[in-house]
Amino acid sequence: MFEAVEGFLAEHHELEGQLAAPETHADARLAKRLNQRYAQLSSLIGAWRDWQQLGDDLGAARELAADDASFAAEAEQLVEKLATAEERLRRLLVPRDPTDEKDAILEVKSGEGGEESALFAADLLRMYTRYAEARGWKVEILDATESDLGGYKSVTVAVKAKGTPEPGEAPFAQLKFEGGVHRVQRVPVTESQGRVHTSAAGVLVLPEAEQVDVEVDENDLRIDVFRSSGPGGQSVNTTDSAVRITHVPTGIVVSCQNEKSQLQNREQAMRILRSRLLAAAQEQAAAEASEARRSQIRTVDRSERIRTYNYPENRISDHRTGYKSYNLDQVLDGDLQPVLDSCLEADLQSRLDALES
Repeated sequence: MFEAVEGFLAEHHELEGQLAAPETHADARLAKRLNQRYAQLSSLIGAWRDWQQLGDDLGAARELAADDASFAAEAEQLVEKLATAEERLRRLLVPRDPTDEKDAILEVKSGEGGEESALFAADLLRMYTRYAEARGWKVEILDATESDLGGYKSVTVAVKAKGTPEPGEAPFAQLKFEGGVHRVQRVPVTESQGRVHTSAAGVLVLPEAEQVDVEVDENDLRIDVFRSSGPGGQSVNTTDSAVRITHVPTGIVVSCQNEKSQLQNREQAMRILRSRLLAAAQEQAAAEASEARRSQIRTVDRSERIRTYNYPENRISDHRTGYKSYNLDQVLDGDLQPVLDSCLEADLQSRLDALES
């Protein structure tokens, strides 16, 4: 398995040359893509060299231990370090989702439960925003429809990393398993009897597509403009600035009304549309792939209830991985990483099992 690293050495060396060339940085998208691949290979090759060095050190310690027993303890420690390094290298060699390096488009929609569901959607957005801020990411609202009590009937945001993240640390890689139905159990603000109600909100996570990822033919688009709705303000409810784009071949419909100008709303809508088209292409490819690929943890099917947020018990439960903890208040305040890690670890293990079977 580790022999595969040899093939990456030449690619790593070639990338060094490309990144050193001034003309590479004249194309920002190309430079970003090459930097991401270089970072991924650098981590892999660094882990491989550590594993090789520990193997050499272990061999030397065992030879010395034959003449000097004091080296036996050092050899035992190196055995443990070598096993750790080997496991890290195995994990880095697992083929990654090519979209793991991308930023994310995250949509939250209220579901069953009316106003309470809309308020819960706002709580989920706040949780993701706090988590993103803790990681130094930027959250940009692309479109939002608020409810009467300040919740969200629907909200779409872009989550963007700064610079070039380490492999597996980009927004989409970390958030991609959040797609599905999130269920909440709590006493709604509208409940006068103090009874616990159950409602839900849907989350969809897409890799943010760049123009080079998805080719969109303008002739395939039907673009309608309409008057924005929602809270008052300059240009809202007074001009036809809201934009609805329909991709005729797929039937995908995207609308945006947050910005004051029609042009800005069109640009935001196109960002969302490209990401949805990329996700649709990936879903089609996954459906045509092997059973092992289809059985992985990832899903963007909103009919799947993935997690329960139980306020009376301060408990959060992930129904796919069995993760459970009693710090819901902290999770909702952005301490989301342990929950995400349970999904990431389950997915990685399934990939390792498929690779070794």
